[in-house]
Amino acid sequence: MQQPALPFDAAPDSGSGRVLLRSDSGPDPETLAAPAQRVHPALIFVRHPRARRYIVSVRPDGAVRVTVPRRGSKREAEAFATSQREWIARQLRRLEEGRAAAPVAELSAAELRAAQARARRELPPRLLELAARHGLAVSRVSIRNQRSRWGSCSRAGHICLNWRLVQMPAWVRDYVMVHELMHLQRMDHSRRFWRLVAAVCPEYLDARKWLREHATTLG
Repeated sequence: MQQPALPFDAAPDSGSGRVLLRSDSGPDPETLAAPAQRVHPALIFVRHPRARRYIVSVRPDGAVRVTVPRRGSKREAEAFATSQREWIARQLRRLEEGRAAAPVAELSAAELRAAQARARRELPPRLLELAARHGLAVSRVSIRNQRSRWGSCSRAGHICLNWRLVQMPAWVRDYVMVHELMHLQRMDHSRRFWRLVAAVCPEYLDARKWLREHATTLG
């Protein structure tokens, strides 16, 4: 479910309803060292060969991820993350407020097993139905217990779905599936990608809003 001109561009990140902040990268490549602690203790640096800008995102679990382009440097990544301290703090406050207002549902062991079994029964057939409707080929479907993603798609056509999708309204669940299916056509979150999503799922912005508001209430 991991939604883009100003000095820093805003863009949606896949599946999670997060906002990403981007900055143009510099040409000083170097190996990334341990995460900098002065911005946030859960700061994670990840180098991505296809990224063209630095990207800061806040995960539902509170971790702060900094995506570094192929020719970017740790020094510039740290500087970019530091420049976004106030934005990061606001996102973290929103997460805490959301958790306080809507605590995570506690499932018993039996309820958890039943929900995951239902997900394995219901989610793959629905995904394949949507794929066939739009002429897309899925090589494999997996149901997983992902803590910070609603789904993912590999270049080989392997789509992973979070079992918690069965706890969502059908129209929100379908948006997550459509999102991953559109990655079979574009493995990015460019404007072209979001146009593909909008053409198939016109209510996708409402679905993303639902995910932002209810992510912390799912067991």
